[in-house]
Amino acid sequence: MQFIKIARATMSWLPLIAGCWLSFPGLSFANAFAGEKDGEWPMAANNYASTRYSALSDINTANVHTLKPVVTFSTGVNRGHEAAPLVINNTMYIVTPYPNYLYALDLNKPGAPQKWKFDPQPQSAAQGVACCDFVNRGTAYAEGRVFINTLDNQTIAVDAEDGKEIWRTRMGDIKTGETMTMAPLVVNGKVLVGNSGGEFGVRGWLAALDAKSGKELWRAWSTGPDKDVLIGSNFKPYYASDRGKDLGLTTWPGLSWQNGGGNVWGWISFDPALNLIYYGTGNPGPWNPEQRPGDNKWTAGIFARNPDTGEARWFYQFSPHDLHDYDAINENILIDAPVKGRERKLLIRPERNGYIYVLDRTTGQVLSADPFVRVTTSAGVDLKSGRIRYNPAKEPRVGETIRDICPVSPGAKDWQPSSYSPRTGLIYIPHQNMCQDAQSYNVSYIAGTPYVGSDTRMYAGPGGNLGVMTAWDPLSRKKKWDVREPFPVWSGTLATAGDLVFYGTMEGWFKAVDAQTGKLLWQFKTGSGIVGQPISYRGPDRRQYIAVLSGVGGWAGALVSGELDARDATAAKGFANAVKTLPAHTTRGGMLYVFALP
Repeated sequence: MQFIKIARATMSWLPLIAGCWLSFPGLSFANAFAGEKDGEWPMAANNYASTRYSALSDINTANVHTLKPVVTFSTGVNRGHEAAPLVINNTMYIVTPYPNYLYALDLNKPGAPQKWKFDPQPQSAAQGVACCDFVNRGTAYAEGRVFINTLDNQTIAVDAEDGKEIWRTRMGDIKTGETMTMAPLVVNGKVLVGNSGGEFGVRGWLAALDAKSGKELWRAWSTGPDKDVLIGSNFKPYYASDRGKDLGLTTWPGLSWQNGGGNVWGWISFDPALNLIYYGTGNPGPWNPEQRPGDNKWTAGIFARNPDTGEARWFYQFSPHDLHDYDAINENILIDAPVKGRERKLLIRPERNGYIYVLDRTTGQVLSADPFVRVTTSAGVDLKSGRIRYNPAKEPRVGETIRDICPVSPGAKDWQPSSYSPRTGLIYIPHQNMCQDAQSYNVSYIAGTPYVGSDTRMYAGPGGNLGVMTAWDPLSRKKKWDVREPFPVWSGTLATAGDLVFYGTMEGWFKAVDAQTGKLLWQFKTGSGIVGQPISYRGPDRRQYIAVLSGVGGWAGALVSGELDARDATAAKGFANAVKTLPAHTTRGGMLYVFALP
């Protein structure tokens, strides 16, 4: 692991909630691939610290206005393209939504022609139990192999050179509503994968497969007894509410933990020095909280685990007894900073419940939790207990319509990942500005059918815009700037050493803004809305390139990708009501765009 120190112009001591103090005379971040191996992009987040930062600076604030498209490639799929391309050894790898084609493009040749295509042939029935479009969030690479997850719960290793299958392992069963949409991560020779399906009462897990053989080495469940959750004597959570025997049983009524959700469909980070992985668990099932009294461990929180054994080290629950489908699967950005005069290892997390958390990643202690959107569902986080302070007036009650719930069920920010620039010390957060009305009802569990118990109707928050791109300064714990967008910013962001931030909009604009000010410097209209993750890489000609997948979809874009009726305000669990005008601004698509300077 390489640590890079970033000088800052100011040094300050900043008061935090509950009298805690944190100083940032400088920030550092971990890059698992030193110097990005001269401009490669080897994993969805680019590095284990999940900074999504590129050290390339040929494209910068002075010349980005001349950026031109130099390569386009049709994927042949018209669903939500949420993945990040990978670039290794002058080859680009892209995975599509179902049917999860894996393409290799040859960057050594003009136009980056297709080198090979791998068709995993997943079961078509998987489409019928996909909660929120048929998406896939990316691939992983290690030791000459590319690893993908398919919608029908298979993890597959493919030879990176010729596209031939090496092994495949079935991890779950679509008959229960289980799917897989997350990007794998390879750590210490193990392929880490998790499942989706909380809206079908699927019990969540994270598993490790041997990268050479595909053999399952361990599986850590998100609910159930300690032996299933891989909780043992080394489990030392910081807060008392997370201590006790078999909390994955006792914080649930009866056997409801068996259908309790907590799925692992988001992002994983890794600290090699501590040998710990960090990942979040999804919402408990069903959404209706009155059917599951208790904290509902170990859902809607974050685990730190030993990647070699799966053994849990600590856990923190962002949203105990999750009331609004806030999940907790978002990205974990790892940086180091001095706290009260000594260096501490930090984890920064913009969470769905509306707060940006700063945790000590060695212990799970919350150092600060600040709202970055309008929040009506809670009144802050008590740092002494670690508990969020829910607003009783916004708690769901069967038969009642609760109004002005902010943030919405997709959260202040959903899966779409932020980036962090060590040059500016800012986090660039793509997110929503939305509220909702909701009504809950009792629901019975039937395997393979929706297990939700809530109807929602979403709409724009203050100002009328649905989306925002925010630059957040962890020194002052305040917003530095933001860019308001008419629709949710459902793409990831990319920060570069050229002091640029790239992101896409649901209308199809791909934008570059000044990382210091947020000023728009360049934009290009693609053929479909952008919900993918932009990347930067150095080509074989030594030039810097920017790439992104265009293809509207996901929960926010299901109205278009799923060709739903915009007149139905309940479509896409109420998201359609908020984005009902989106079909007038974009269309279905599936295209890779690559940009370079003239």
